[in-house]
Amino acid sequence: MLAKPRFSDKGLIELFSKVEKCEVLVAVHQVCEVLTNLMESKDLYTKNHSEEVAVISYMIALAMELPCKVADMIHIAGHLHDIGKFAIPDEILKKPGPLSKEEWELVKAHPVIGAKYIENIKIFRGKGGVIEMVLHHHERWDGKGYPDGLKGENIPLGARIIAIADAFSAMTGRRPYRKSLSFEQALEELKKEAGSQFDPFIVGAFLKVADKMLPEIKTYLKEDVKDAKTFGNKGGTESKSAIC
Repeated sequence: MLAKPRFSDKGLIELFSKVEKCEVLVAVHQVCEVLTNLMESKDLYTKNHSEEVAVISYMIALAMELPCKVADMIHIAGHLHDIGKFAIPDEILKKPGPLSKEEWELVKAHPVIGAKYIENIKIFRGKGGVIEMVLHHHERWDGKGYPDGLKGENIPLGARIIAIADAFSAMTGRRPYRKSLSFEQALEELKKEAGSQFDPFIVGAFLKVADKMLPEIKTYLKEDVKDAKTFGNKGGTESKSAIC
């Protein structure tokens, strides 16, 4: 019952209602997995990050009772959110210490680059679509994010969901410049940033289902779960796809 009062965006629903064949989404999803696996194979520290973001984003969308096809496309965008990092030099992405101002500006360009990479994919276009989710996943609720400084509900819904999943995965993952946080510590950070960095409503939705979701996420990533029913979906698939 969480999503209905706030997220009755007719344009968003109409956009995703055009995606009628599950087979198309599964094929698109599998291609996206290949692309992100290629990118992450270069860096031990980000291995499985996009997969985690995709799964967590999908589960948040289901927890918010968003339509299945909306959750599916948010899942795909989760896989692709960092695809623009293909263009960032390895010595910057793998740097064990703080980035210089110039290096940080290069890293901040990855949402724009990523959106450019996928701009010709028709199914990803439209208001609130995958292209916009990739472009705006580093915006902040308070308007202090990038690339466009969007604020509040002007940020596409999918991008707001992915921002939380991305932050949670990053905090609980190991990086060359810091140790990982525990799940509990990462949840506390999300609570602290609700209303400033993150949409407080979506943080609340995530927290309400986190106890159930997190063990399932660990199982999903560790054991290569093949049935999307594990995550509350009513349909299955032959791969790790959560689609349909």
